[in-house]
Amino acid sequence: MLDLSPIKLSNAQIAWRAAQDIEDGAYVNLGIGFPEMVAKFQPEGREAIFHTENGVLGFGEAPKAGEEDWDLINAGKKAITLKPGSAFFHHADSFAMVRGGHLDVAILGAYEVAQNGDLANWSTGRGGVPAVGGAMDLVHGAKRVAVITDHTTKKGEPKLLESCTLPLTGVGCVTRVYTSLCVVDIEDGHFVLREKLPSISVEDLQSVTGAVLVIKGPVSDLVVPEV
Repeated sequence: MLDLSPIKLSNAQIAWRAAQDIEDGAYVNLGIGFPEMVAKFQPEGREAIFHTENGVLGFGEAPKAGEEDWDLINAGKKAITLKPGSAFFHHADSFAMVRGGHLDVAILGAYEVAQNGDLANWSTGRGGVPAVGGAMDLVHGAKRVAVITDHTTKKGEPKLLESCTLPLTGVGCVTRVYTSLCVVDIEDGHFVLREKLPSISVEDLQSVTGAVLVIKGPVSDLVVPEV
């Protein structure tokens, strides 16, 4: 089995890379857990407007330890701060924003992503955490759906597959995947390789991917800072 641990990106670095593609002024929902890190890495001169399913729009960075106001939380029950112009609204109104197509981007985690854009990102295991939550609405309500994930499972098995084996969150909904090794777009039912770590060959990357990586034009180096 190929040992990727010395070269692969950290979760923070994957989140940083995904943040670079969020346009200024975009309305964005970040999935619970790992995807929440994306909010830390907004490029200078750009400002995203973050939405949370429990009814807040325009929240800011997490407060410092000891300064939390536990009446102000996101959907993952983590403390947030407010920016000028932040808004509160009913849970039903929040989902009306999602279902009405008012979000530009949703960035979610994944257990599996299929080459046709199918997504499996919720657990049916013991305790059922994370449960599906609002993800089924997000993947079909947001104008663009991206996934951030380690390239393989903890056992070294591929997470990018020909078809998902776990219960689906959404069908044909993902358009871009940011992994610990590469960036791929999903086009015409295939994973199209756009960027990869310069320290891994295309052949080695293919060996840890469960579907064919299609190459259309030059593949850029995936270069991220230490964050």
